[in-house]
Amino acid sequence: MAQDERIYRVQFINQDQVYEVYARHVYQSEMWGFIEIEEFVFGSRSELVVDPGEEKLKQQFEDVKRSYVPMQAIIRIDEVRSEGVAKVSEAKGTITAFPMPTPPAR
Repeated sequence: MAQDERIYRVQFINQDQVYEVYARHVYQSEMWGFIEIEEFVFGSRSELVVDPGEEKLKQQFEDVKRSYVPMQAIIRIDEVRSEGVAKVSEAKGTITAFPMPTPPAR
């Protein structure tokens, strides 16, 4: 798989919901404690069956160039072969944030 063909599935918590999105670029931000997600990937509009959940996410991220997600909100990042269906689901059970170290003193 070539470098520019990589696709990542990113799962993160946002307002008691689990977002699952697909993107071409995911990396640690220069802003301490954030992950940057760029070039969101959604299914093509040529399909006859349209998933309303994916359409809602597509509209939400339509004009977004880059999204900054707090590290403690990230559940999982996977490199996948191809994009799937982006979705939002309710967070069930207890999801505990990953403990974060304190930033270095200046």
